[in-house]
Amino acid sequence: MQPLNAQNLSHTIVDLLDEKQAEDILLLDIAEVSPFADYFVIATAASERQSQALVETLVEALRKEKVRPLFIEGERASGWQLLDYGTVIVHIFSPEQRAYYRLEELWSEAKVVVRLQ
Repeated sequence: MQPLNAQNLSHTIVDLLDEKQAEDILLLDIAEVSPFADYFVIATAASERQSQALVETLVEALRKEKVRPLFIEGERASGWQLLDYGTVIVHIFSPEQRAYYRLEELWSEAKVVVRLQ
């Protein structure tokens, strides 16, 4: 595996989420429109259980690469969990919360790098 710079890290996260069957995975390059990160990864979990499994998968797999989140926010029951890896921010939503917050619309000026539906 290549060193995990922001681009490699974001693609690794997308691959891990896809392997665990997250839905509607979106990778946005926000570097040109945001001072605080380079990429957003947005994904939908079909259930609270899947949401927790996705978070645990990311944390464990990336820990093996010596990458740890700066912080993790949200509870699976809330429908929105956020993992902050500094240059890459991961949002895992329930379908209802994703429809409510509509981050894709809020960050519509960002470049879509990957969309897996």
